[in-house]
Amino acid sequence: MIKNTLRLIVLFICSVSFCQTPEQYYFDWTSLPFSKEELSIRRENLIKQLPEEGLIIIPAKDGFSYGETFRQLDNFYYFTGLELPNSLLVLDLAKKSEILYVPERDLRFESSSRPNDFPGRPILRDSNISQNSGLSFKNIEDFLAAMDAAAKSGKTIFVDIGKKGTLSFPEMDYIATPSPVQILCDALKEKHSGLRFENIYEAVAKVRMIKSPAEIDIMRKVTAINIEGIKTAAKTIKAGIDERYLEGVLEGNYKVNGAHRLAFGSIIKSGPNSLWPWRILATHYNRRNRVMENGDLVIFDVGCEYHQYVSDMGRTFPVSGKFTDKQKEILTMEVGIADQIIDFIKPGITFADIKKLTDTIIPDDAKKYMQVGLFFGHHLGLSTGDPNLPEAKLEPGMIFTVEPWYYNHDDQISVFTEDVILVTEEGCEVLSKSLPRTPSDLEKLMKK
Repeated sequence: MIKNTLRLIVLFICSVSFCQTPEQYYFDWTSLPFSKEELSIRRENLIKQLPEEGLIIIPAKDGFSYGETFRQLDNFYYFTGLELPNSLLVLDLAKKSEILYVPERDLRFESSSRPNDFPGRPILRDSNISQNSGLSFKNIEDFLAAMDAAAKSGKTIFVDIGKKGTLSFPEMDYIATPSPVQILCDALKEKHSGLRFENIYEAVAKVRMIKSPAEIDIMRKVTAINIEGIKTAAKTIKAGIDERYLEGVLEGNYKVNGAHRLAFGSIIKSGPNSLWPWRILATHYNRRNRVMENGDLVIFDVGCEYHQYVSDMGRTFPVSGKFTDKQKEILTMEVGIADQIIDFIKPGITFADIKKLTDTIIPDDAKKYMQVGLFFGHHLGLSTGDPNLPEAKLEPGMIFTVEPWYYNHDDQISVFTEDVILVTEEGCEVLSKSLPRTPSDLEKLMKK
């Protein structure tokens, strides 16, 4: 009995002391996606738009991702380039200081029962993170005292609530999903009475709407991956297979070509399913797996992600490989509208101008099937709903989609084309131009 006890003690000491794998440091596993100079310019551009007093606070995601690969919150990633968990970026407008409050260690790399598999990762004492990012680090435990001092002097806390308007959140109810910013603000109000709060969504949007050359390079790459995925999946379309099969082909090709994850759940819908927006189809767990038939149209509204930047594109294919005359007529009309929108895009105009143009070029008999609020598209970047100001004049570096859709429930026909557009000095560039769009070219693609 004594021998067995001693043996267990020796094995335990070995597992803790002698057999421990070395600590894993942050840059052993990843790299900074942008230069620290570019990241600094982003923060400077944000600060320039705000008063000379107050604190900008940008939260990071918590540490655990519950089965999915960790993905940092967009604003934190955009302004720091880091995937650190449980951290807070604080920009002091008066002191012109940039402090990142971080935990001492990354708890995702810790497990007392499996020390050899979870070797530990220091964050606070890893000087390489601070040096490479250009940010000063402090212990997250010091954030409490910093906020106490801010509250005593009645500081204003600037946060981005994700939309325009005064800072407000929905009341917590029995079923609710608070955002990380709402959680942050609720905690600050409870623990540090005296703070004031303002929304800086518009300031964030002004910075993030204009993509840098480095961002544009990533957007070109993720768009190219998306194009290749759609081309590959389109060649497998035929009667008898279901929508989920096409999702498998598409998403497998994304991974083969380097995509890190989906930008959103792939929307591949055929026949009667094609007539409904994704929110309707997604209300049913098992709805989007219809078996396709000849005569159907199948719509792709899909996107992937590369280095956290996303692509979002759409095309319409005939399941039989050949459009009917009516299908061809409707798709030709819809693509023609998209072409006129794209030809119109240039610096200095607004989305309201695009909407005004579009309202004049849609045929009268199609208008009730192509209604839309602001304009036929949305900004892209770190998300498919990148921060934007609808009234802003277009500038070089903006990237958004053009997607005039046609949903006709009367005649049971729907078509959809979505392209990725980069505003340039002279006009615009279609980043998705290598993916066929016209009925004849789409038919040729399916035959290859």
